[in-house]
Amino acid sequence: MEPVLQKILVVGGNGFVGSAVCRTALARGMQVASVSPSGKPWQTPKGHTPAWVHKVEWHQGDALQPDTYQHLLPGVTAVVHTIGTLFEKSGYKSAIKDGNVPHFVSSVAAGIAGSSRSANPLEKEQKRKEGSYEVVNRDTALRVCEQFLRSTPTVGTAGPRAFVYISAEDCNRPLVPSGYIEAKREAELGIERMMLDHPSFRGVYIRPSLIYHPHYRPLISPVAALLDLSATVHASLPAGLPTPSNVLRTLGAVLPRSAAPGAVALDTGFDAMARALTIPPIHVDHVAEAVCIAADNRRQDVRGPYGVKGMRELIGWHQRGQQQVGHA
Repeated sequence: MEPVLQKILVVGGNGFVGSAVCRTALARGMQVASVSPSGKPWQTPKGHTPAWVHKVEWHQGDALQPDTYQHLLPGVTAVVHTIGTLFEKSGYKSAIKDGNVPHFVSSVAAGIAGSSRSANPLEKEQKRKEGSYEVVNRDTALRVCEQFLRSTPTVGTAGPRAFVYISAEDCNRPLVPSGYIEAKREAELGIERMMLDHPSFRGVYIRPSLIYHPHYRPLISPVAALLDLSATVHASLPAGLPTPSNVLRTLGAVLPRSAAPGAVALDTGFDAMARALTIPPIHVDHVAEAVCIAADNRRQDVRGPYGVKGMRELIGWHQRGQQQVGHA
């Protein structure tokens, strides 16, 4: 029996994570298409175009406008959604890409100041027009998934077609507003609800911690090194020792936890900070490899959420002579 030819559609394939997914998928023998607002092929921060870029189909489209990409869905065996934002109304992505520290600091400060969920319907509607967490992190994924579930495959499949959503570990608060992770979790729940009536599809939720790349995101490397050291130290200490993470969890345990009606219930910011100290950062190529394994049409067993630990197990981290540190 001949193997099924697999093709994935990467939503946001010319972004940081999306481009890594495209590159890794090609290396694994998959065909790859990308859809993004610009439709432009990916380039390195210095403007170079690697050879692999020419093997990707680059399409222009808006995740919120199905008519711009729905014609691509019947011909793919999996969809990977990679677009998202840490801060609303912030230019932090360009600052990271350029390695501009002052611009990055000012962008993060502006993002923190401007990113807050409001009960005011008029203010919420205005934020929707400006690219809120709800729109970018949640609604774009739900819209694409909805259209994917409606599509009838024109290609052979060896199992349920996968919708892989790049979510996140809850380890960014309080530096990143809670609206970020709330929108991510709402997207996961919404996708999972839609999947209940579609057994020929499966949802996979990839939850990375801090994603780094020493060459493409050098500004993040020092932070990644410190977090990796923290995770390594915490993993080597006895469980009952009053480590910083244990102290933070103790503080979190005594605080009340509440959520607005209909909102996703999160634990405290202390718990999120504790996870930041114990969950190691992850290289973007490892995230991409886990995504491609999840998107593999033959991996019917891969479904649901995968944190850093789960991703490392998925890619066979222990088989490479690497010491696993931290826990998801």
